[in-house]
Amino acid sequence: MKHFKFIAIMFIFFIGLLGMFSTTNVNAANTNDHYLANIKKKGTLVMGTSPDYPPYEFLGNKDGQNEVEGADVQLGQKIAKDMGVKLQVKSMGFDSLLVGLQTNKVDMVIAGLNKTPQRAKSVSFSNSYYKSGTGLIINKDDKNKIKDYHDLKGKAVGAQVGSVQYDSIKKLSGVSTKGMENANDLIMALKSNKISAVAMDQSVAQAYANHNSGIVTIPSGLHSGDSDNNIAFSKGANSLVQSANKTITNLQKDNQYTNKFIPTAINEMPNNKNQSTVNSMWQYKDFFISGIENTILISVISVIFGIILGVIFALMRLSHNWLLHAVAVCYIEFIRGTPQLVQIMFVYFGLGAVVNVPALTAGIVAISINSGAYVAEIIRSGITSISVGQNEAALSLGLSSKQSMRYIVLPQAFKNIWPALGNELVTLIKDSSLASVIGVGELMYQMRAVQADTYKGVAPIAIIMVIYFIITFTISRMMKYFEGKFNHGTND
Repeated sequence: MKHFKFIAIMFIFFIGLLGMFSTTNVNAANTNDHYLANIKKKGTLVMGTSPDYPPYEFLGNKDGQNEVEGADVQLGQKIAKDMGVKLQVKSMGFDSLLVGLQTNKVDMVIAGLNKTPQRAKSVSFSNSYYKSGTGLIINKDDKNKIKDYHDLKGKAVGAQVGSVQYDSIKKLSGVSTKGMENANDLIMALKSNKISAVAMDQSVAQAYANHNSGIVTIPSGLHSGDSDNNIAFSKGANSLVQSANKTITNLQKDNQYTNKFIPTAINEMPNNKNQSTVNSMWQYKDFFISGIENTILISVISVIFGIILGVIFALMRLSHNWLLHAVAVCYIEFIRGTPQLVQIMFVYFGLGAVVNVPALTAGIVAISINSGAYVAEIIRSGITSISVGQNEAALSLGLSSKQSMRYIVLPQAFKNIWPALGNELVTLIKDSSLASVIGVGELMYQMRAVQADTYKGVAPIAIIMVIYFIITFTISRMMKYFEGKFNHGTND
């Protein structure tokens, strides 16, 4: 009977999740005819992009703040202007952009995106605003060895996952394809000889080569990698597509995107090629400080709510009430059985489609929920480690069960599990980096911003490694200090 009840609770739980998404999709479908009117009503057009693709989109440094710039941003501003609204740019991972569009986090996606039959099933595309070719980036030392794609046989070639170039390289016989999400990671892999070449958009390839010593760009010879760049909108958002197409048609009359937007973007790109690593990193100290602030903010709030959730669900799991016990087991096992990155994306894109949740709030909520499941098990083990006799003694002295748990059992349990809670806090601080996938400006996100702005791949990584170590080492020493206080008090 107990097993049947448990299965029933799990079934209801998953049906609830599916129902949530069904509601979201229905609501989206019912507003298809009012997209442009809704944009004009709110006065803002939200553009989603992945700012690691210069000169189309990249993070620039203005007055100590990172700001998304590039040819695609200029295009977005022109489209918004023609609609009579302001443009707001949201940064997120390339593979999260279409999800953000489908869950109404953004109104359009401009990110050097190519229209494919698979993508067209989920979103609507504008007309092409720019036709791009494919270039190869290679190390200067290989200039005489690699002339085009014919010389790649037997070698490893990198490309951004989901790009047309990635699909083209995969079709080459005898070539090993290495896919990565971030263009900066591809450049680092090339310079460290992990791969022999990088295939990417010709303009992007030239931008990286111009700002990185030791690498050059050559024609790929891959005409199958040439592609049209399109703007993506929610499926059925015909009014937005038509408005964007009008802007694109006007821009194409004098080829403004190629002759104006791209040259302007290239001029905006910082040139740190001949600058020392120390000087270039020091200029971005405000980025790292901002990342530290957000990382600590996420960690502190998440650990507080994690402990609160942990106590609640630990007591629920120890409860003799089958319903409370089943709910706690479902929560703990489900959260511990799914990746935290997926949970963060679910809260932001999934629940956020029903209730508009800012990225920082979504990150805190998801990390708190995740931490709560692990803390619940830690607390449960601490409670069960306390002798049953102590609880019985408390009851014999006239204390109620709640008073016994509050004043006798929990204080001793927390003393026993203090080291485990310290480990959970350290893990939580490091896991806060996963929130960067939804655009939260913590340390990992700021590292990406510095990489994109300086074209230096390893130095920003080394800096945040040191920062994470300082934070976690300090926390570990503090937890050790209080642990000693607890033990000293017990010995007294």
